[in-house]
Amino acid sequence: MAAATGVNKLVEDIRGLDINNLGGWPKWIYVVCILLLVSALGYGGFHYLIKPKQAELRQAEAREVALRKEFEKKQKKVANLDAYREQLKEMERRFGKMLRQLPSKAEIANLLTDISHTRAAAGLDEELFQPLAETPRDFYAEVPTKMIVVGNYHQLATFISGISSMPRIVTVHNISINPVGKSKQDSVK
Repeated sequence: MAAATGVNKLVEDIRGLDINNLGGWPKWIYVVCILLLVSALGYGGFHYLIKPKQAELRQAEAREVALRKEFEKKQKKVANLDAYREQLKEMERRFGKMLRQLPSKAEIANLLTDISHTRAAAGLDEELFQPLAETPRDFYAEVPTKMIVVGNYHQLATFISGISSMPRIVTVHNISINPVGKSKQDSVK
């Protein structure tokens, strides 16, 4: 019954509040109103001021991590920059040397003659020696040549070795090796 009387007293105090007479309000109502006001301001401030800043902070932290990783990668590159420059100079030197090994248009005829002489020096008999149309590439042109030669394995190896020791770049591919005897088409190609 005492509890009911206390609740009735609270309800009666709340009903008797006069907005025009704030000084006559009981102290506990001041405390409750101040707590409600502080809570409302705190919630509003958090929701409208702090929460958006937290999202910005998370984005900034993620960006910081990405920038840090990018910085570390660039720092490693800078630390090795001198080595990269030396490596680049060496590659340019080697590339220039290789470019000088490529035959010019004027040297193609002499190169084909040198290949034919290398074949003869290896002891291979020539059945077909047919230069094909030039094929342009990035910074050079290929001049494929179809050859059919007859000889033994060691003669062929000597021929390939002779081609590889030429001062100009010559590649050998699409080789077909067949036993001799059935026809000219079945010989070493």
